[in-house]
Amino acid sequence: MTMNETPDRAQRPGRFRFLRVPLFRLLAINLAAGVTLATLVVGGLLAIDPGGLRHLIFADASPGTALGLLLFGFVVTFGSAAMGTAIMAMGRAADDEQRRGPPAPVAQPAHAMIRARRPAEADHAQDAPGFPHCA
Repeated sequence: MTMNETPDRAQRPGRFRFLRVPLFRLLAINLAAGVTLATLVVGGLLAIDPGGLRHLIFADASPGTALGLLLFGFVVTFGSAAMGTAIMAMGRAADDEQRRGPPAPVAQPAHAMIRARRPAEADHAQDAPGFPHCA
């Protein structure tokens, strides 16, 4: 091999070789989605300024620290939620319509025999509901 020839891509060590593994690629894509959502939420909070949050952050001596901590909290929350959802959805196909687990209970009408009230018992039922003989 001369200096002008480039080695095959499979033989060349790549900086992002781990992104060829489908699981890592799935996690990286969903982490990026979570980071994007977290950035949008923090930007929305700063734009809406609930309770004077924007003024409180930027009036501080180091607003970068406050913004960093706020963004970090949202990145951890939304990033882990997106990655967890992707992992849990991996086991089923998109067109999988079969239910898994025990069958869901189906409500069916229940027939009950009740005794009709007589007019005299109806007056006592208002005094002590549920106890027709208590007066």
